[in-house]
Amino acid sequence: MKAKAPRGEARFAYEGLDRVIHERARLSVLTSLVTNAKGLAFGDLKQLCALTDGNLNRHLRVLEKGKMIEIVKNYDRNRPQTVCRITTSGRARYLDYLSTLEQVIRDAAKVTREPSASGRVPGLAPSRA
Repeated sequence: MKAKAPRGEARFAYEGLDRVIHERARLSVLTSLVTNAKGLAFGDLKQLCALTDGNLNRHLRVLEKGKMIEIVKNYDRNRPQTVCRITTSGRARYLDYLSTLEQVIRDAAKVTREPSASGRVPGLAPSRA
């Protein structure tokens, strides 16, 4: 088991990048839902996120399991309708995630302002791949 690095050594670990959210489709779903407080119908969400029925359904299940969204099934004029809404805890996790992303941007901007003569970004070591 790997020991956790002290806070100062793991400066760029960004543990706030929630793995449930940090996936393009789920980030799209949550962004769509956070901007529509009353929720969105499955079809509208599918169109906004450019996903197939099956793909959207799979991502919704992951978000629902993580208690980030709720899925409500109703009928509208005798037709089944699925509406998705972000939960209070889902909104809080989403906002924490965005805060961490903003920190990533600030950190990257800080080290890329002054490129060195060697062409390396100051403060970052070359990879050992």
